[in-house]
Amino acid sequence: MAAYGLYSHIQSNRRRSLALLVGLFLLVYLLVYAGALTAEAMSVDADLNTLLRLALNDLISAAPLATLGTACWIVIAYFFHQNMIDAATGGRAGARADAPRLYNLLENLCISRGITMPKLKVIESDALNAFATGMNERQYSITVTSGLLGRLDDAEIESVLGHELTHIRNGDVRMMVIAVIIAGAISFFAELFFRLWFYGGFRGPRSSDERRGGGAGFAILIAVLLIVLAYVLSFLIRLALSRSREFLADAGSVELTKNPDAMISALRKIEGRGELPGATSAVMEMCVDNPREGFGELFDTHPRVESRVAALVKFAGGHDPGPMALPPAGETDEESDADRPAAAGPWGSSPAESGPWGSPAARAEGEVSGESPHPPAQTPSAPGPWGPHRSF
Repeated sequence: MAAYGLYSHIQSNRRRSLALLVGLFLLVYLLVYAGALTAEAMSVDADLNTLLRLALNDLISAAPLATLGTACWIVIAYFFHQNMIDAATGGRAGARADAPRLYNLLENLCISRGITMPKLKVIESDALNAFATGMNERQYSITVTSGLLGRLDDAEIESVLGHELTHIRNGDVRMMVIAVIIAGAISFFAELFFRLWFYGGFRGPRSSDERRGGGAGFAILIAVLLIVLAYVLSFLIRLALSRSREFLADAGSVELTKNPDAMISALRKIEGRGELPGATSAVMEMCVDNPREGFGELFDTHPRVESRVAALVKFAGGHDPGPMALPPAGETDEESDADRPAAAGPWGSSPAESGPWGSPAARAEGEVSGESPHPPAQTPSAPGPWGPHRSF
């Protein structure tokens, strides 16, 4: 079974996305009913059943306005969610001239599999993380931190990009954006409710004689419980975001790059180093790794790195180096390897290391002593495969 673009996973994500949108409207109606119940309890002298009935009538009357407001929120978030995320994280567009290394890696990866290339964003941050956003092909973008670019080598960055491309292809990104929209809408309505409550919007002069019905206290208690329920349900929406999407994205990256070891080493380097200052929890849930979790995997949106690495070792044949230390900032593993002498090839030192006039160290020593860095013309070279070379 192919790991990239699993049909059943894509269909499941589409159903979840639709269910989440329906759930958003239900949660908004629940909050509107709680607000109406509180308003009636503060202004009407009646028993609990009467207050509940009046609040229901208020909900029916306010439903068109609540529906329109929620729909407007969805439309605004649909077109401008990337701007909101960029404002929160400091992301900026990354063209080929701005980040040629990153751009070329993503372009080559997309060309090799015939994938429409998403936009690139770069966040100036020491954190090691990346995430994808968008609702359709015109909006899809991949955001990478400058810390990730400075600490991972090309193969590891390519694996991270493959991970995010798989999220896009499998529909995970669309579902996560919808979850962000829901979290924002519920937070907005709940904050509006509490502001009206605490700043006098729902309060009116009530004397003890006006509370003969005795239902106001119970009605307010029910309203508070409904608001708490809405918060809990919005939190439980995270559980609808199956953690299997991260395993599938890791596997999809391996299928794209054919390099399980690069994906494993990238995860090991990112592990615990991905905190994005200023980013909301909803944004962190889109990232390759979410370091804000750690109270057990039951309520986490990401499996632990150990679990993801173990899956890659078991099913993709990768090798786990264990927790990894990072090279100095701005120096990748490839750059560090350049300082070490390469192993001799079948005909001696590699040309990249020694060059036509010997090693860099030997050339430098000759320049200091005043000797010519070029070998004498009469010096015979090492024997080749067909005997010694002679100077003529």
